[in-house]
Amino acid sequence: MDKVGLLFPGQGSQYVGMGKEFTEKHTVAKEIFDQANEIIGYDLKKTIFEGPEEKLRETKVTQPAVFVTSIACLEILTMNYQLSTINCLCAGHSLGEYTALVAAGVIDFITGLKLVKKRAEFIQEISQKKQGKMNAILGLNEEKIKEICSLAGSLTKGVVEAVNFNCPGQIVISGENEAVNYAVELAKKEGAKIVFLNVSGPFHSSLMKESAEKMAKELKKYQFNNAQIPVVTNCDAEITVSSIEFKEKLVKQIYSPVLWEKIIEKMLISGVNIFLEIGPGKVLSSLVKRINKEVKTFNIENEETLHFCMNQLSSV
Repeated sequence: MDKVGLLFPGQGSQYVGMGKEFTEKHTVAKEIFDQANEIIGYDLKKTIFEGPEEKLRETKVTQPAVFVTSIACLEILTMNYQLSTINCLCAGHSLGEYTALVAAGVIDFITGLKLVKKRAEFIQEISQKKQGKMNAILGLNEEKIKEICSLAGSLTKGVVEAVNFNCPGQIVISGENEAVNYAVELAKKEGAKIVFLNVSGPFHSSLMKESAEKMAKELKKYQFNNAQIPVVTNCDAEITVSSIEFKEKLVKQIYSPVLWEKIIEKMLISGVNIFLEIGPGKVLSSLVKRINKEVKTFNIENEETLHFCMNQLSSV
């Protein structure tokens, strides 16, 4: 019997116009974006659909934008495909973990958006105080990159850490500008390729602990449920259902590495053989294929991908 992994993207998957086609064709999607505007307190929908791109790239805008778009895609999927009738696991990359918790019944959309809004504000605030950056290192293994980060940190007396273990040969480093730049130069000498990430701060590094402390206080205001669909969590790649554990892990994930490769491996070991990325872009589907070329991957972000996916899943 097939088992489906539901994947939800995070910051970095956004693009101007995401979700717009669904709002033009489905009332439920339009209602989600309109409701988001009321909760956020400004015209988020207009920024998502029209830009400018520079505004959409701001952390406090990007994170709610990706979350809302992913929820709209999820709602369209559930209109066509009852998740409760299939065997599945959920996971979300960084911010996407909040969408996964909505899909799993741990929190509702309104709670999720309020939390994502605060999370984005806390992260942007600390990012402005602690200037930093993130770069993807391609072609080196985990041991070598950790060695490079340790050396660069000691020589610059700065913070640089490996923070996103996305797939074999792709690890993201994060930290203070000088330390990251030094690590990049060391990585290049080892033959690595570098992808400069267009983000506004040192996400998932220890520099984010102040944001995590603020998020811990915010999370205390909300009631969580145990998961109806198990979620494989970012900070430890463990299958989780406990409402108490989710709150603890949402705090930890802000300053801890995203163990994405291990998350997918955990899902594979648990029997997942079909992965469905729900939300803007195909970043996660691409990473899954680099971890295991044999599994099936689909994504849902517009009408074309929805219909293709529904046709393919009709036999599941």
